Amino acid sequence: MWGTLIDYWKLTGDSSYNDLITQGMLWQVGPGKDYMPPNVTASLGNDDQGFWGMSAMLAAENNFPDPPEDKPQWLALAQAVFHTQASPDRHDDTCNGGLRWQIPWSNNGYNYKNSIANGCFFNLGARLARYTNNATYAEWAEKTWTWMRGVGLMDDKYNIYDGGHVEHNCTDINHAQFSYNNGVFLLGAAHMYNYVSFFFFGGSRKSLTHLSRQTAPTCGVLVSRA
Repeated sequence: MWGTLIDYWKLTGDSSYNDLITQGMLWQVGPGKDYMPPNVTASLGNDDQGFWGMSAMLAAENNFPDPPEDKPQWLALAQAVFHTQASPDRHDDTCNGGLRWQIPWSNNGYNYKNSIANGCFFNLGARLARYTNNATYAEWAEKTWTWMRGVGLMDDKYNIYDGGHVEHNCTDINHAQFSYNNGVFLLGAAHMYNYVSFFFFGGSRKSLTHLSRQTAPTCGVLVSRA
């Protein structure tokens, strides 16, 4: 919701929600200033943390008014989310890499590696690479894209499937497709293409866009296939 309201401010110039946006975005930063607040630990996934990070990234990209000086700034929050997710303790050898859905080992879904968790990480890495011109972010983004293709969660036609379980080495792929997976990878691919002008990401961007349009019924509204 906060990302939508930031877009609303950017497109309309209406600042009536700005204080509410800032308050909401800062309320959940947590003691580590990385969007891992103790109040949601029992249900915190890499995707959940990633959504907050992407909203902070959007605020930085759109020059949304800065928080007070004694509070973490938008870019720093986006970077903090990315750095926690790039930490070695989030990446293990199961399924040859990739982020798990959940962060704490005790959470239901910790044994599942899925597209949305890795898509948020890819998206944030690509956008940070473009925004900061730091190649390390781009390297992580490309590594994540390659992992998605290698493990089979993104096929040759750029269908993006939900995920797989680590006890099966992610070979038990759940072929459900959700539009938000296409969205995070499409935006990330566009930023990677803008950053590196590499044909691979340009073609991927076009293919993802085409595939997303195929999900639209005759009324022209995008829907999830699942």
